[in-house]
Amino acid sequence: MAEKKPAAKKAAAFQTDAAFEFPALDPGLIAALVGGYHPQPHATLGQHPVDGGFVIRAVRPLAATVTAVRVDGSRIPLTHLDQGLWQGFAGGKGQAYTLDATYDGAPDWTTDDPYRFVSSVGEVDLYLWGQGRHEQLWDALGAHFRPHEDVVGTSFSVWAPHAKAVRVVGDFNGWNGVLWAMRRLDDVGVWELFVPGLMPGSAYKFEIQTAAGEWVTRADPMARYTERPPATASVVGESKYVWSDSGWLAQRAAHDPHNAAMSVYEMHVGSWRAGLGYRELADQLIEYIHETGFTHVEFMPLAEHPYGPSWGYQVTGYYAPSSRFGHPDDLKYLIDRLHQASIGVIMDWVPGHFPKDEWALGRFDGQAVYEHSDPRRGEHKDWGTYIFNFGDSQVRNFLVANALYWLEEFHIDGLRVDAVASILYLDYSREEGEWEPNIHGGRENLEAISFLQEVNATAYKRNAGIVMAAEESTSYPGVTHATSAGGLGFGLKWNMGWMHDSLQYIEEDPMYRSYHHNDITFSFLYAFSENFILPISHDEVVYGKGSLLTKMPGDQWQKLANVRAYLAFMWAHPGKQLLFMGSEFGQPSEWSEERSLDWWILDQPAHRGLLTMVGQLNRVYRAEGALWEQDNSPAGFEWLDGGDAEHNVVSFLRWSNDGQPIAVLMNFSGNPVGPYRVGLPFAGEWEEILNTDAAEFGGSGVGNFGVVHATDEPWAGRPASAELTLPPLAGLWLKLRR
Repeated sequence: MAEKKPAAKKAAAFQTDAAFEFPALDPGLIAALVGGYHPQPHATLGQHPVDGGFVIRAVRPLAATVTAVRVDGSRIPLTHLDQGLWQGFAGGKGQAYTLDATYDGAPDWTTDDPYRFVSSVGEVDLYLWGQGRHEQLWDALGAHFRPHEDVVGTSFSVWAPHAKAVRVVGDFNGWNGVLWAMRRLDDVGVWELFVPGLMPGSAYKFEIQTAAGEWVTRADPMARYTERPPATASVVGESKYVWSDSGWLAQRAAHDPHNAAMSVYEMHVGSWRAGLGYRELADQLIEYIHETGFTHVEFMPLAEHPYGPSWGYQVTGYYAPSSRFGHPDDLKYLIDRLHQASIGVIMDWVPGHFPKDEWALGRFDGQAVYEHSDPRRGEHKDWGTYIFNFGDSQVRNFLVANALYWLEEFHIDGLRVDAVASILYLDYSREEGEWEPNIHGGRENLEAISFLQEVNATAYKRNAGIVMAAEESTSYPGVTHATSAGGLGFGLKWNMGWMHDSLQYIEEDPMYRSYHHNDITFSFLYAFSENFILPISHDEVVYGKGSLLTKMPGDQWQKLANVRAYLAFMWAHPGKQLLFMGSEFGQPSEWSEERSLDWWILDQPAHRGLLTMVGQLNRVYRAEGALWEQDNSPAGFEWLDGGDAEHNVVSFLRWSNDGQPIAVLMNFSGNPVGPYRVGLPFAGEWEEILNTDAAEFGGSGVGNFGVVHATDEPWAGRPASAELTLPPLAGLWLKLRR
């Protein structure tokens, strides 16, 4: 309610309450202020100019006396008005002050007054948020420990567009928010309160009065730190981390990752070696990645999630690294150390859906806020989750800014976007009548498509050298095409077709593989339709699928040989590579997030040999531009023989930008093949730069003594050829000696 100013009077140097006529306040206004449910408490509480000075008002129920103590030392006694509302008159100029309240039989309480401060959210921030274009939203909304009007404290702001009132509750106020009511700043629904003196480490939530009058309590959607699950409160955080990876970022910005070497080690932080936090992980992980030679680590989702067995794919805290493994600065330390060790970092990002936990995003202010209100578009029934409302400007802003947050605040080098197919299609996992067509009558989610284009274009625009990768399992066209050409704008797409077909082939007994030869060669027909990454991810080693090793046919030696051959084929195939942890040493058991990997198996020489081979595979791969420089161009690939189903042999060339070839010959049969003649582009000595059957890798040692001699004898349309031996269940990579 607006102030009712008294009639003008000639001001004395100082006026007492007795000489001042206070503006009248409506009883309903007083009740709302004292009850902590007024949407504009700052309009009445705090310090306000009136003729001749200032009026100071505060809510202090049950107090015996309340005094405002100004910075000049003057004390302004407040008079109890009604229901715990106190007011007093102060002449002169407005000054900062504290409130000193005394209580009968209880300690005095002296505190600064949250209601004397102007808004801690600026006009530009509100404008950008209102337009859905605030690319650094994390600097505006949420909880921020920082000075405000030269006072140290924490500013709180939250978007709750349907709320009638919002309060901050936490361990600093006994989880009673009556005296910490927030003010609504705009029509979009941003609420704000600055709490002076509140330090980092304080747990908090928002208490929201819904349009129906019910009070609900929610964690902060923009929280950057949380309690450790199963506790669910947000925590006021403060980052003091100083980065030391400027060299890495400069190098990253100068290179195109889509046409560079990229072999990705996918891992789940909690079960790689159980018990390690972010900081403890750094030394061990760096040593291991250097041993195995991967270029990047990809972390399964690190954003906060309450249910561990969701592996992080049921996110409740989109801006908060999981506190299971430490403080956000500890994660920054891990990423910084990886960068200093020349290891890239990718993180899984889950913008497609979120869980229904009542304390989190779902029905945030009593109504659909982040999710679409129509269950035909707003719910994943199979997953028991909500779907974001991609057509809402603020929801899109929340997600776009979240991607930027991880890239810019945590120096992440790339995001792998989860379940893109579920985002793209309105009928995803729905029966007839359970989905609503778009405005054109189609099944595509047009708003979601626009969102994906926006997040990709914005991420690439602001962060040079990063990569955005889509886990997309359909034939949607143009996933990695430019947004200017109507594409989704991703840099890479997971090749789920290659994964399905190649695993189906390799799981066959070698005796029968000739009948399934198309499964191992079909992916080459579309290898350059998108920029692909070849994934053998966590999804392939859970839910009864067994580990990569146990998928293979035959005895233990044959299983390991099949894994070695399969990985050599995968690394030579056009596209980047991604391998889930444990597969690199032949993890025997299916992965579970509840326990560490089977590290003990490395005591067995055969498994140690597989790990050694993966290290050599990565080192040769990184050194040879032919294997990655033209991943996304047909000029980088050429068949030698893709039709030799009789021998279970696949052979092809990979070409570097400067015309240097590497010949790849894969023998997926259980016996050596030879002498086997193969056509080659050049005569001369071709060095075996990789033989997966080498004894040091646990193989049988069959090969060509390290070199193959090609003569000018034409063969299969090639000007030169060579006779060689192909080891059983193995791959050979040959490089022409110059």
